Amino acid sequence: MCEINKALNMGFIYFYSLGLIIGVTRRLEMKFFLLLAGLCAVTINVSNAETGEALYQQHCASCHGQKLEGATGPNLADAIWVKAQAQRESIMNFVAKGSPAAGMPGWKDKLDEKQLGAVADYVLAPKFEKTNSDGKTSGDVYPELKNFRLPVGFKISVYTDKVESARAIAVTESGITFVGSRTAGKLYAVLDENHDGIADKVITFAENLHAPIGVTLLNGALFVSEMTRVIRFDNIEKTYDKNPTYKVIKDDFPKDKWHGEKVIQASPDGKLFIPIGSPCNVCDKENEPYSKIYRMNPDGSNFEIYAKGIRNSVGFAFHPVTKELWFTDNNRDEMGDNMPSCELNYAPKAGMHFGFPYCHSGVLPDPEFGKLKSCDAFTPPAVNLGPHAAPL
Repeated sequence: MCEINKALNMGFIYFYSLGLIIGVTRRLEMKFFLLLAGLCAVTINVSNAETGEALYQQHCASCHGQKLEGATGPNLADAIWVKAQAQRESIMNFVAKGSPAAGMPGWKDKLDEKQLGAVADYVLAPKFEKTNSDGKTSGDVYPELKNFRLPVGFKISVYTDKVESARAIAVTESGITFVGSRTAGKLYAVLDENHDGIADKVITFAENLHAPIGVTLLNGALFVSEMTRVIRFDNIEKTYDKNPTYKVIKDDFPKDKWHGEKVIQASPDGKLFIPIGSPCNVCDKENEPYSKIYRMNPDGSNFEIYAKGIRNSVGFAFHPVTKELWFTDNNRDEMGDNMPSCELNYAPKAGMHFGFPYCHSGVLPDPEFGKLKSCDAFTPPAVNLGPHAAPL
């Protein structure tokens, strides 16, 4: 909790994996923060505050919020509250004795002096933001992150802001991050050479590609999916900084721009999975190549349908234990603001059909095509993610 996160941009490199957002945090090598409250300087022990976070989550978060934002109790991160209450000892006493009139229990029978101090340090520590050379904080430089909502236990921060139009990433075991882009048409290698959690170098190693949003690693090669083809950079870890060339693996995909951008993912058994989205908001292309997920060998051979009934998937992941496929699907528009829900789907075997265009969200017949087939004929989503969520 006493880490200062350097916010994240570039088109932002937001790291999405089926809805989980992963940031890179830099731990500052300092032992104390100084909080200036009025004329008083308050010394805050950083490592103690980390202990205090766990105690706060256990005893206080249900009333004051997971991030001190307030719930049934007041917002403890509020600047006015901090100015009035910033004396460390007063916070310790308040936590110990509680406020019976406000319904707040005292914790002196549960927490000792050291633990009370840890809670106080935690409450005070989050008021800090790193100041840049121009005097601005990270929240000023990257205001998009100020209200970014994350699951409990996750942090988001800047890794680099030197990557234009970033969309997907693939990370090698050695720590090189390869990034695909949309409108920039470029591929990047991002390196953290001193291992401090912040990128030191960004190398553009390919340009003038057609929306190369998908990147995946397999057998030492980087596979990249463009709108109409898949290309391969061999031995990529040793060639990314030497103007690498690529080989075209497959180039006969449909040329439709509507849902034409493609992700790509290597499977645990050495196949490549890639979607072909619907060329429309909603249309019946069941007997054409659209609205399906395919798999193929790394050389482009044995190109075959794996799953059907998928409007536009732009997120794949294979479960690390079961090795089975999970994928998102962006559902149709023009049925109002509240329907249908986008989907997270589970496809443990080939041949499954997930309903598009006949049925949406597992239970909602399409107004035009729903009369052709019943929702009971299809595999429902594992999770409905909400309407117009556009999950990655």
